[in-house]
Amino acid sequence: MLNLTGEFNVTLDEKSRISLPASMRRCLDESPLHLTKGSEACLWLYPDNQWNETQETIMKNTDPFSKKDRELRRRIIGPKQEVEIDKAGRIPIAASLREYAGLSKECIVLGQVEYIEIWDEERYRQFLEDGDDEYNAASEELSLRLKKQRGVSG
Repeated sequence: MLNLTGEFNVTLDEKSRISLPASMRRCLDESPLHLTKGSEACLWLYPDNQWNETQETIMKNTDPFSKKDRELRRRIIGPKQEVEIDKAGRIPIAASLREYAGLSKECIVLGQVEYIEIWDEERYRQFLEDGDDEYNAASEELSLRLKKQRGVSG
């Protein structure tokens, strides 16, 4: 199992590349990697095997005759680009993906165990600020599910 974790500040260089942290590069020995649009205006970077699983899950659980399902496919599968880590540990980010995520010079690379999120630093900080209530509600819901699994009343 992958263990892509951590929050790292990185810089988008003049050639539209970011350096991946060494701890993450060690987990990403597969080639190619897959970069696509994620939720909340960030980018998702997947190792090859995890991308194949994710894509298969989306395709098996969506219907091309459903408007919502087509939208999901268009936003995640359609814009996906293959990228490779260069000798300096950098990946290129295409203009369309940079624009979608609003990437400026300062970025955040955030590990999600099986994939990586790439955020514009300002957008990420704002997302965290705006999401406190949702985070707290999700924590409470998880606590209740875990207590239920253990047979403990709320």
